[in-house]
Amino acid sequence: MSRYKSQGFNNTFKNARKGFNLAVKSEINIRIHVAVATFVIFLALYLKFSAVEFCCLFFAIAQVICAEMLNTAIEFALDSIYHNRYSRMVGMAKDISAGAVMFATVISIMVGIILFGSKILSLLNVIN
Repeated sequence: MSRYKSQGFNNTFKNARKGFNLAVKSEINIRIHVAVATFVIFLALYLKFSAVEFCCLFFAIAQVICAEMLNTAIEFALDSIYHNRYSRMVGMAKDISAGAVMFATVISIMVGIILFGSKILSLLNVIN
């Protein structure tokens, strides 16, 4: 067993937390996603989302942030392997991983429109 495999249960969470913090510190897009997610969660609390609506919301948020973190990991790994030299194949891999983030974001926006749309419309009808 390698020394990385025998790091223990607590160190696994420590390393995961370190990885998340690294991603947040190094990538503006992840900071934007986290900020938007925080706002959306507070808005959902204000609008009194049901448990199922919160689950859908959390899955959508997780989908985008996980895609962004995987995109960042792919970029770091490829830049490390290729020493930041241009490669057409590296560019294609980075474009595909960026496309995955875009796809996850678009789907999450559609989920948000479905979840928030009816709540906001009913709130506006009460006010008017």
